[in-house]
Amino acid sequence: MISTHFSPESFQHYHRAVSGSLEVRSHFDLLIWLQGDMQRYLAHDMLVAVWGDFAGGALRHDVISAMPEVRSLNSDAADINSLMSGLYTKWQYFGHRPYSFSTQEIGFQVPSSSIQSPMGTALKKMRSALVHGVLDKRGSNNCLYATFSAQADAAENSRAAIPMVLPYIDMALRQVTHLPHQLPKAVQSESEALTQLAQDTGLSERELEVLQWVTAGKTNPEIGLILDLSEFTIKNHLKRIFKKLDVINRAQAVGKIQSVIAHV
Repeated sequence: MISTHFSPESFQHYHRAVSGSLEVRSHFDLLIWLQGDMQRYLAHDMLVAVWGDFAGGALRHDVISAMPEVRSLNSDAADINSLMSGLYTKWQYFGHRPYSFSTQEIGFQVPSSSIQSPMGTALKKMRSALVHGVLDKRGSNNCLYATFSAQADAAENSRAAIPMVLPYIDMALRQVTHLPHQLPKAVQSESEALTQLAQDTGLSERELEVLQWVTAGKTNPEIGLILDLSEFTIKNHLKRIFKKLDVINRAQAVGKIQSVIAHV
């Protein structure tokens, strides 16, 4: 059991562990951080985060695990949402307090359609789970976190620590860019349209980046500040972008993107 009373030495270790959240910028960063010092406080083989409107069923998810092929993109959203919605209901019943439980030798069951998937196979091997969440009173975008472990006692041993480390995990996740499947449909369409347009017209990665900010309505000075480039450089990028898109101004460039979006 993790003690909530720190000696000077253990406090330094805790501080070092949670400070790692400040450096997280990608899913890989998140994985490395969680598999490092954080394992002392939150021992687990897999972490699943689900957020959104639990009442309405509009949910998105992330899966963080070192197990081969157990990834967000390899997991069935309907299965994950069904599993996590059940855990969310229990979390509500327990007054939004962390809870843990063991499955003994049964493991976590998934629908027959997903039983042979990497995620389904991994869940069957898990023997305990620890559940806690973050309530979003301002945006109604609650987030539930569940850690799964192949060790039957891992979840219970970490239950006292999760209130102390979950805020840092939540902050770290919010610093990571959404994966394509996590974006709202409209944003997905725009992203797909820009990618397709770049492939069709030969836009460079930097030109595509500039075009994305043009689509967002940013001015040349604003784009320059965002990308740490001079306004002159932004103008040169736009000249090349307009030539490749066969347009003469920003309005026509945005119009071309909207046309592509309509056919995605």
